[in-house]
Amino acid sequence: MADDFDAEQKRYLEGFANGIQAVRLTGGIGLGGAAAPPAAEPTGPDAIHIKAQDRVVKAGGKLADQEKWKRAENPFDGHNRLIAEAETGKAPKPEDNFRWRYHGLFWVAPAQNSYMCRLRIPNGILQHWQFAGIADLADAHGGGYAHVTTRANLQVREIATEHGQPFLDGLVDLGLTARGAGADNIRNVTGSPTAGIDAQELLDTRPLARSWHNWILNDRSLYGLPRKFNVAFDGGGVLPVLEETNDIGFQAVEVAEGAAVAPGLWMRLVLGGITGHRDIARDTGVVLRPSACNRVADAILRVFIENGDRTNRNKARLKYVLDAWGFDAYLAAVEDKLGRRLDRVDPAHIRPRGGCDRFAHVGVHPQKQAGLNWIGVVLPVGKMTTDQMRALAQIARECGDGLIRLTVWQNFLISGVPDARVAEVEARVAALGLTTKASSIRAGLVACTGNRGCKFAASDTKGHALMIADHVEARVRDLDVPVNLHLTGCHHSCAQHYIGDIGLIGAKVVVSEEGDTVEGYDIVVGGGFGEAARIGTEIWKAVRAEECPGRVEALLRDYLAHRTGPQESFQAFTARRGPEALRGLAEARMLEAAE
Repeated sequence: MADDFDAEQKRYLEGFANGIQAVRLTGGIGLGGAAAPPAAEPTGPDAIHIKAQDRVVKAGGKLADQEKWKRAENPFDGHNRLIAEAETGKAPKPEDNFRWRYHGLFWVAPAQNSYMCRLRIPNGILQHWQFAGIADLADAHGGGYAHVTTRANLQVREIATEHGQPFLDGLVDLGLTARGAGADNIRNVTGSPTAGIDAQELLDTRPLARSWHNWILNDRSLYGLPRKFNVAFDGGGVLPVLEETNDIGFQAVEVAEGAAVAPGLWMRLVLGGITGHRDIARDTGVVLRPSACNRVADAILRVFIENGDRTNRNKARLKYVLDAWGFDAYLAAVEDKLGRRLDRVDPAHIRPRGGCDRFAHVGVHPQKQAGLNWIGVVLPVGKMTTDQMRALAQIARECGDGLIRLTVWQNFLISGVPDARVAEVEARVAALGLTTKASSIRAGLVACTGNRGCKFAASDTKGHALMIADHVEARVRDLDVPVNLHLTGCHHSCAQHYIGDIGLIGAKVVVSEEGDTVEGYDIVVGGGFGEAARIGTEIWKAVRAEECPGRVEALLRDYLAHRTGPQESFQAFTARRGPEALRGLAEARMLEAAE
């Protein structure tokens, strides 16, 4: 084709092409004109995120795929497209699976070829009619059951693609939402399950949890963080909310006379909890009035948005910014955002908080309102059928105050039950195949979804948790103190295995020279929460699942045989003994049992 042009035409075309290349390289200067205008400054609610991404790229970093997906199409802007594609029945592409999580839906194939929906329930408290309504939605659009999660939340599974949006629409009709319940967003806001009914509490956390819930729902700039984020409010009652496992924890405390601030009720700020990465939130020394929690949390988040890692998903949580900067530097940046200095109090001026009751989420407990009680219902590793849910809602309406209070222990409380109706509630719960009583091992039994419903899990955590509980109940009948047993399927540690007295994390156990594997666990001991917060220590790796009940039994028998008395907790015993001694004692006992 070039032969069709004469020499003058060829020179013209060459000059034109060279000019275009100059424009590309110099922004317009090559043509003798003015330089092209710089890219427009990002504006709007996504600007803080776009600027953070731009800084990463300018510094030579490579954005993680999820960051590229957010930038290519904001999950809220793409919602109508997502609905249209879901109606065809096709599974979402990876980037759209990520975007759907902004709306609360998680495509969980290959474990299940369907969506799981995780809700938002501030402080974990529902009206009875909402609880029953979720059961109806689970029947109409899901698998006919629900799970209580370790964030005092509910999740519904087996939702077909075309049923995803109708399920979300049904939540809105119930006055609920799943917006921001997944992906790189602030997850369900937790608070003390016994808020407002606990005689020991310093503060009712419900208004704080609801206020923060509404704050984040209505500010789009607080979506699309470098990674997921957890916030919890603890009112100082007998039932812990595990705020030390959260990125931000607010703890109600009483400040005594002589401190740098006025005496009275304050919220203590703890930061950086992420037990799956072996860290518990640490006291910052900062205290604030309850009314300031939203503004301070907002500032903490904005510093994280601007400086969190957007290249490596494994290092993108708040903990890693705190590790790199130190707490003082991070708090200084927060103070810059706030435009004021945060108040600090020496721990010596904070009055001791009341202790935890490790059985407070199970059975009958008197409320601070005379003649009324809360009753903790035990769920087998958090699972309920929809028929059970509707019946439980009816019990709460007819015998209590109509509230269902979810807990981080994967169960719930019925509150406001008069003394005269306690026996009726217990009997009606038992008729549903559930119980309000639990053994020392089953009361503290926590398990994530496991590989029956999660592609990340290496083991069937819920099935194995029940297997271990059955084994221990039958063989260690003299266990007279609560022992928490946590089973999690993968490194995400949704069941927080590192804070269990005994924690198990799913592992594939190699059983042949050809590399064949079976389900199993690594086992840690000595974790804790509340006033005994501690990360557990690993004592065994790659234990076959069928061997785990015997290992747990051996540990508990050694505890009962060698503790100083019932006053020595399992955690204290393991710390005193040390991992080598524990391993040796348990293995010796297993050998004896095998002979």
